[in-house]
Parts: sequence; C-alpha cells; structure tokens
Amino acid sequence: MSLETIILAAGQGTRMRSSLPKVLHKLAHRSLLEHVVALAESLSPDHITVIYGHGGELVPNTLAHLPVRWAEQREQLGTGHAVMQVADAIGDGATVLILYGDVPLLSKATVEALLPLVGPTSLGLLTMRLDNPYGYGRIVRDANDKVIRIVEEKDAFGSERAIHEVNTGILALPGGRLKQWLGRLENRNAQGEYYLTDVIALAVADGVEVRTVHPASEDEVLGVNDRVQLAHLERVYQLSQAETLLRAGVSLRDPARFDLRGEILALGRDVEIDVNVIMEGHIRLGDGVKIGPNVVIRNADIGAEVEILANCVIEDAVVGAGCRIGPYARLRPEACLAEDVHIGNFVEVKKAAIARGSKVNHLSYIGDAEVGSGVNVGAGTITCNYDGVNKHRTVIGDGAFIGSNSALVAPVTVGPNATIGAGTVLTRDAPADQLTVTRPRQTSIEGWKRPVKITQSSR
Repeated sequence: MSLETIILAAGQGTRMRSSLPKVLHKLAHRSLLEHVVALAESLSPDHITVIYGHGGELVPNTLAHLPVRWAEQREQLGTGHAVMQVADAIGDGATVLILYGDVPLLSKATVEALLPLVGPTSLGLLTMRLDNPYGYGRIVRDANDKVIRIVEEKDAFGSERAIHEVNTGILALPGGRLKQWLGRLENRNAQGEYYLTDVIALAVADGVEVRTVHPASEDEVLGVNDRVQLAHLERVYQLSQAETLLRAGVSLRDPARFDLRGEILALGRDVEIDVNVIMEGHIRLGDGVKIGPNVVIRNADIGAEVEILANCVIEDAVVGAGCRIGPYARLRPEACLAEDVHIGNFVEVKKAAIARGSKVNHLSYIGDAEVGSGVNVGAGTITCNYDGVNKHRTVIGDGAFIGSNSALVAPVTVGPNATIGAGTVLTRDAPADQLTVTRPRQTSIEGWKRPVKITQSSR
C-alpha cells in the first residue's frame, strides 16, 4: 500500500508575536517544518504534501529545497478544510498520514507503530493521557472502550471536560475513505470551522474501527504555539542529543550546556566536550578529541587527539590529527591543517593549507596561503591577501621562520628555510635559506630630551 503524507503548516502562530510564519521558526538551527519533513522522508512515502497559508509564498520560497509538493490554503477554515485542498490528489488505495508542521519532535518509532493500524475497515489515531488536558480535544469512548468521537475543548461540556485522554491530531487513514469523509464535514461548531477531528465520528458511523496508540513521551507530540514552548522543546531536543552522545561514549561536562544543531557523521572513542559547546552542520570527531568551553564548530572534520581550547570558532575547516587550537582562535572556511599543527591565541586562518608541524601561535592572520611543514610564524604576522579588489596567494616553504610583526604582501613566496626578520614588510619573493629583512637601520640620537609637560605655573 502506498503512503501519502500531508503536513498541515498553514497556521499563523499569533502567540509567537512574529512576522515570520510559525513553521519557519527554528529548533536546533532547522525550521520546525524541516524537522517534520525529515521525519516524513524517513518513512519513504510516495509523496509529501505541505499545506501552507499564513505568510503567503514565504514558506515555500524559503524552503524550496525540500522534496515536497506545496498546496495553499488561502482561507483559514480549519484543519478539515486544509486537507480538502489536496483531496483530489489522494489515491483511493493509499494510506494517508496527517502530520503538523509545528510538532517537530515526533519520533519515527511512534509513527511506525501508528501506520499498521490502518486497514480497509480501520484507521489509526495517536492519543495521549494528560493530568491536565486543558486545551486539547478529548477522546470520547463508549462502554466497550471503543473510540466514538473527538470533542474539541471549546465544544466540550460537563463530563467531557473531565476526560484525560486527548487527541494529538496525528492520524493515519485509508485514502478512499478519507475523501468520502472530507466531503461530509460540517462547520457547525463554536469556531465555525471544518474540523478534521470530526472524521472520527464519521468513521465510527460507517463501521470503521478507530485504533489508538500512544507516543513514548508527551514531548513528542507537543506543538509550538509561543516562544516559551519553542524554548522548552529546544531543551528537550538538546538533552536527547546529549544523552545519545553520552551513551556513545562521549564525556560531556554538563549535558544541559551543550547544543548539537546538526549531525555528527563520525564519532571516535574517548571524546571530551566541555560546557557551552555548539556544533552545527556536519561534524566528524576522531578518537581522543578534547574540546574546551565556549567553542563553536560548524561543518568541520576534526582528527584524532586534537585539542581545541576555550572560545574557538571553527567553520568549514579540516583539522588534522594531533593539532592544538586556541584559545580564542578562529578557523574560517577552507582552512586545512595537517597533523600536529599549532594555532594559538587570537590567530585567524582562512582559505589556507598549513602543513605538518607548523606553528602560528600568536595574534596572526593567515589567509589565502599555503604554508609548508615545520614553519614558525611569529606573533603579529599578517598575510596581506586583499588589494581592495582581488585576493592574492602567499606561499611559505618548508622550514621557514617568519619573524614577529611581519607583513607578507601577496602575491609573494617565501622559500624553504628562509628567515624573515621581525618587522619586515615583504613585497617581493624571499629566497630560500637566507635572511630577508626590510626594517630601516636603528639610530640613537645623543642629547635628545623628552618633552616636559607645560604646567600653569611655568607659563
């Protein structure tokens, strides 16, 4: 049986107090809707259809990369009305899964437990039990414990409000039946809307059994209606990520102060991560990596036994085994360090390859450069790679020594084992095995006196 997934994402989210449509707000650096689409993709459906509304074309334009079909709900007349927008595209023999664009933490395991409940004479409904069911639609059962209908909070009275089993809105249905029920929905309720939940009563009237399953956690099915709920789910998500890493053997100094906003594609043994570390994009960590506090790593490949000290930022970079980075260092895109390279405090590397065993330890900028092995770059060294219009490359040969406070004005080449004297402004290639220096001769002036401050009495 084919699977059609429909994601309802047309809500405005007025309680977010934002001009941004609710489903575009981010959790762990991805929009809420992207989380839901990722879940849907993992189920290998025939189609994923996203129904959008508030924000107009902003949602499909922003997320145009998603492998989905887009359908607009121009009038906001309820969840049933939203699904009506794509009824003609639903296959009669398909199973239809209904998801919500503001429910980002639903697990694949829960959905995989829901889908088998669907058959020619049955549908699957995800429910949960809450101590405080306020705000949720209640699941009404008969004397035989069979689900007979769902009553919304605003339409519930008396004993119905005392029911603790509530509707999550997530359900799976046979496609042909769903199309029939959509055509019979009415809007005679407190909101004047077409509720998708009314499909349950119609199904029961047609002799279709409503089978239920519960999620493993309440947090799985919590929607985001305001920024408080968004912040709550962010922490739930991050603690789950941290727990996964802990079980994989990572030492986290404080799981509550760690954010993984992407994916760790490869993870070595005995990795240690201190507090307030943020990881984004795609990360690879080798054996024995040690990461200090307040470090940001984005799209990086970190080799074995690398030590990253406090307050470093590493983005789109490759760090070879045995390197030592920081503190307060920045590796910008296309920085590539070979084994045993040292990058020290307040050093920035951009679009540069640094070969094995080289050191740039203090207050330097290395950009658009190729640095050989065994090179020592002194404090305050700058590769002057930008002429105001174009970028130019600097090449430093193996074993070179760059004195402190030097400026290498690209394009320029420093030969192997060359020495550049401190304070040099290098504008031409420096030959191998020689000292090159451009500073003027030192002069001392005899009899020179420092100026004396003029006071009021001396005037």
